[in-house]
Amino acid sequence: MSAVSELAPTLIWVVIVGMAATNFTLRFVPMAVLSRVTLPAPVMRWLGFIPVSVMGALFAQVILLPSFEAAPNVPLYLNPGIFGGLGAMLVFRLTRSFMIASLAGMGVYVLVRWLVGV
Repeated sequence: MSAVSELAPTLIWVVIVGMAATNFTLRFVPMAVLSRVTLPAPVMRWLGFIPVSVMGALFAQVILLPSFEAAPNVPLYLNPGIFGGLGAMLVFRLTRSFMIASLAGMGVYVLVRWLVGV
């Protein structure tokens, strides 16, 4: 029996709600404070690079994997992770939307997995 199955459902919900409240607080408070402040142009320019940097960091691991872990016999040029990452980066470049880019990347990933038969 795993440790998770031994936890009471109430405790699990308390942890989920606590994590959601913490995440909301840590994201909302800085956004609410900074929305009322006029930041200098160099700072705004610097902040403009953050979304691209975050997206690059998220996808670098998938793109740089030498082989698809679930099917090591699949050649590198058919690696679904590479196609998914590249598709997500292209969509992000066009839309500047993390949500749309993530969905596009997942879609391309699943499509390539299906086509390759992994």
